[in-house]
Amino acid sequence: MRYDLVIFDNDGVLVDSEPISNRLLAAYLTELGHPTSYEDSIRDYMGSAMHRVHDLVEARTGQRLPDDFDDVFHARVFAAFERELKPVAGVAEVLERLTADGVPYCVASSGSHERIRVGHRATGLDRWFDASRVFSSQDVGQGKPAPDLFLHAAERMGVAPERCAVVEDSPLGVQAAVAAGMDVYGFTAMTPAERLRGATQLFCDPGQLADLLE
Repeated sequence: MRYDLVIFDNDGVLVDSEPISNRLLAAYLTELGHPTSYEDSIRDYMGSAMHRVHDLVEARTGQRLPDDFDDVFHARVFAAFERELKPVAGVAEVLERLTADGVPYCVASSGSHERIRVGHRATGLDRWFDASRVFSSQDVGQGKPAPDLFLHAAERMGVAPERCAVVEDSPLGVQAAVAAGMDVYGFTAMTPAERLRGATQLFCDPGQLADLLE
């Protein structure tokens, strides 16, 4: 394999969480008087850290979200994860192949460490990701589309950025990987291909991924 490290986004790439979290985010924002459709949430917030939700709502309306917004939202999301969350189909096979080939991998997510852990426990992916392989936007000053998170993950894993491949499904994540000087493989299961412009290559089936990384 031509890369020394594969960095996975989490939501939508490892765990099929984007439909759940964006449905709940749209409903909660609407409940608070900021009408938001599921499609709006996907377009505006998919792949971003929570501060982007606060920043966009305030910029558009001049109103701040409640102080407990993150806590309430995450409680709803985590409860739904326990009931509904599944791993992305085919991703376990990719992880098995990377392990068999001796290729290091990790996850670098805009979500919090708690969100990553809850999702991995609910789907059984925790067996693949111990704490040394998990990086969150909480670990850096700026989340995606800034390159900080991916650069932090590469540094902690001891690999030069140009030797890394990133697997992403959001425009913000693709922008961050490109800014970090890394190749990026865009997963188009939920995101139209034209929104992932800048990706090194696009794929729609996780079964294709290991071959693309060769």
